[in-house]
Amino acid sequence: MVVDWVLVLEWVVKSILLVFILLTGFAYTTFYERKLAALIQLRIGPNRAGPGGWLQPAADGVKLIFKEEFTPAEAYKFVFVLAPIITVVPAIVIMAVVPWGDMVNLFGRMVPLYLADINVAVLYILSVASVSVYGIVLAGWASNNKYAMLGGLRSSAQMLSYELALGLAFIGPILIAGSMSLMDIVEAQRNVWFIVYQPLGAIIFYIAMLAEVNRAPFDMPEAEQELTAGYHTEYSGMKFSLFFMGEYIKMAAVSGIFASLFLGGFRGPFVDQLPGLGPLYFFLKIVASLGVMIWIRATMPRLRYDRLMAFGWKVLLPLALLNVLVTAVVIVALGL
Repeated sequence: MVVDWVLVLEWVVKSILLVFILLTGFAYTTFYERKLAALIQLRIGPNRAGPGGWLQPAADGVKLIFKEEFTPAEAYKFVFVLAPIITVVPAIVIMAVVPWGDMVNLFGRMVPLYLADINVAVLYILSVASVSVYGIVLAGWASNNKYAMLGGLRSSAQMLSYELALGLAFIGPILIAGSMSLMDIVEAQRNVWFIVYQPLGAIIFYIAMLAEVNRAPFDMPEAEQELTAGYHTEYSGMKFSLFFMGEYIKMAAVSGIFASLFLGGFRGPFVDQLPGLGPLYFFLKIVASLGVMIWIRATMPRLRYDRLMAFGWKVLLPLALLNVLVTAVVIVALGL
């Protein structure tokens, strides 16, 4: 078998670029959140580190690197260290099947602006997203702390419950596009975004993904007044920052998936003539989605835990099933 080293180099470069963008984006997503939330709540926000506060993420990173870490004496140390890594890695690798642009001519070679276009991309996304549940529940268990354990169990119950509605919300775009490849789904939105055909599916998906990434008003698993901060009670320093990093990278990742499913992905005006505009449109859609997440956090109170679970099982899940049924009936009736 002949190895195409140029293709291997292309994958390596794109992988490094994607990881760099996600890790850098995580830092400035925190800055974006603090500034936008301050604007919404009539506060100032970070404004001391660097011009306009733009070096605040770097200051936070340096602080966390030098902060002393504590490991409980009775903790299961190997799993205690492994849990934050299990939480971060899926958030990064899930982006491997999300296209951020079309084919571009680079040095005389047509290069696709995505890592992999597989025909089961949706199944890949759902399977990888479910792995992060293990990181959270293992963090609670490995801490050997009753509050952390309860927080981990509550978080895993929440994430598993909302994954059902999230998975069903994928089905609408899949039925319309006739494919589970995200590239095919984006191409099917060349003329009309699927949010026009699937407004209920888009709303269900967005609510469920907020619960998946533990964002307000679904952030009970890590709220200070809930079980002393839940599953990461015993974590400090860089181990704590890995959980923090995982949450913000997942915010960007699920926003990219939402944009690909319902907002046309990288498609926009003049993309066919100027393929370089694709990543810009994709980036702007992710920024807009993150802005909505921050807006929700800055304005909405938390749900009580039993009401959160009831909302997932009694409201979102039946609505998601209804959306799938209506979508299937319409497609069959119109002969699409």
